[in-house]
Amino acid sequence: MTAAASLPTSTSSPTSTMSRALRTSLAEVFDRTRAEDRAALIGYLPAGFPDRATSIRLMQAMVAAGVDIVEVGLPYSDPLMDGPVIAAAAEAALADGTTTDDVLAVVDAVAETGAATLVMSYWNPIERYDLARFADGLAAAGGCGVITPDLTPEEASAWRLITDEQGLDRIFLVAPSSTPERIATVVESCSGFVYAASVMGVTGARDSIAGDAESLVARVRATTDLPVCVGLGVSTGEQAGQIAGYADGVIVGSAFIKVIQAATSPEEAIEGVTALARELADGVRRRSR
Repeated sequence: MTAAASLPTSTSSPTSTMSRALRTSLAEVFDRTRAEDRAALIGYLPAGFPDRATSIRLMQAMVAAGVDIVEVGLPYSDPLMDGPVIAAAAEAALADGTTTDDVLAVVDAVAETGAATLVMSYWNPIERYDLARFADGLAAAGGCGVITPDLTPEEASAWRLITDEQGLDRIFLVAPSSTPERIATVVESCSGFVYAASVMGVTGARDSIAGDAESLVARVRATTDLPVCVGLGVSTGEQAGQIAGYADGVIVGSAFIKVIQAATSPEEAIEGVTALARELADGVRRRSR
């Protein structure tokens, strides 16, 4: 699609109009979805794609259409775990000048919707920005946590202290190849929820969801009471409903980005994202356990 004119990038962390006391937490979301006997719907988009102003509108549209938790992606130049769809979106955001400060400003705007708002980021950008500065800026913006796919618990001691100080949740990943011992290590370092990658390999929408996902969720649940959310590969309401039958949350990213890439204008992109979010939200509500 043709990007709208970019907003100037910010030079400092946002000053949020939302107090930390009013920030929606992951615990609140999962309490609500359990009370409604359904899984949470989690949507991912990179900040700054296709530009900062439009990325905010797209995420706000996702929330209005039924997304419970938003993952705001921090674009990175070397996204080793991302498939071509997300990598292309991140590249476009970086080419448009998106900075870490811009990411925090996007979080601020999305958190104002009342949705629990996370950042999904590789470790290098957070480390370069400064751990304490990033955590403080995220908390001030109304964010409630961070997913760090390439950070291992063994290397996260400083991060654990800083996120505890700011009341931010830490989400680490487990995979079908994770041993019981590895799952126990990851779970011990997590808060908020555990991210269960349903397939081995890079991110991307798929025609079917690997059968290993359900058994992985069961193995994680044997070690923790934390919610377990499944990502990597979900693209339809039917798939979302399938996963919602055994997981606490369904994570969708590449499917949203494909809709935006196929659009010819920001308005068409918003319409497409809204339609997909409604389909997915309907899927997680239709499922039966």
